[in-house]
Amino acid sequence: MIGGILVNILINMRTIAITVDDETLALIDELYERTNTFSSRSALVRAAIREYARLTRKRAEEERERAILHANKDRLDKELAALISEQAKS
Repeated sequence: MIGGILVNILINMRTIAITVDDETLALIDELYERTNTFSSRSALVRAAIREYARLTRKRAEEERERAILHANKDRLDKELAALISEQAKS
């Protein structure tokens, strides 16, 4: 079963070439050797790209939410004031 999984993973992989400077390569090697989490430098780079994509998407969603809040600030302020006023009566 493990061999089949490995073959499936390899079939779904594509090879690309990237160019990195010596400092970046040293950082990749340092992280790879220090963490003992990844099976290869490629696995580390794949994980780093996925994490970067996750964070980028999260920041974009947060920015959209901030824009919505900003666009509706006056209405939300009025609703909040009405709510507080209503609760103060109780």
